[in-house]
Amino acid sequence: MTVATFGEKKESVQYVNRYGVYAVIPDAKKEKIILVQAPNGAWFLPGGEIEEGENHRTALERELIEELGFTAEIEQYYGQADEYFYSRHRDTHFYNPAYIYEVSHYEQSQAPLEDFNQLAWFPIEEAISKLKRGSHKWGIEMWKKSHKV
Repeated sequence: MTVATFGEKKESVQYVNRYGVYAVIPDAKKEKIILVQAPNGAWFLPGGEIEEGENHRTALERELIEELGFTAEIEQYYGQADEYFYSRHRDTHFYNPAYIYEVSHYEQSQAPLEDFNQLAWFPIEEAISKLKRGSHKWGIEMWKKSHKV
């Protein structure tokens, strides 16, 4: 299975582990990808932290309801993309293994539970350019390879 690494692991830094699961969700024509904009203005793939007692699937299903209001069919697993970064907002260094999946079918089943995010569909290359995390950009690149887009 593929593992990619982004950011620089600094030896003198104490990292907080933050395991996350994220989804590449294309539109029906596979021309656009939905992204989530956090209140700080940064764009991310839908998804988030895996909570205690959750596996990848249950965490991603919960996150998609919270952020998008979507129920979804979680399909292909693209791999793990490790990211080392500093969060100014939390004044913390994070080690963030991101587990990236594709969602093949989704349905808007309710309003998002988190009402502080912005949601938008972007053409594929624009989505990649907007993403803050290298691990999320990598996820879309893996999706593109898989679908020969």
